[in-house]
Amino acid sequence: MSKETKNIRCPHCRRPASWEGNPHRPFCSERCRMLDFGAWADEDYRIPGPPAPTDEEDKIIDFPR
Repeated sequence: MSKETKNIRCPHCRRPASWEGNPHRPFCSERCRMLDFGAWADEDYRIPGPPAPTDEEDKIIDFPR
């Protein structure tokens, strides 16, 4: 019985990538993984939600003791 390998598409370049034994999964390579990481770091990707509090708002919050 042969072992089936799961193939996926790289989220960055869309090329087929192996899931099993791939240290960069779900990406096909370290290059695609780092390009995706850079996009997050540059804030090209954003998760919707309420705006983050400013420094002034952080000072106003009175946390219970």
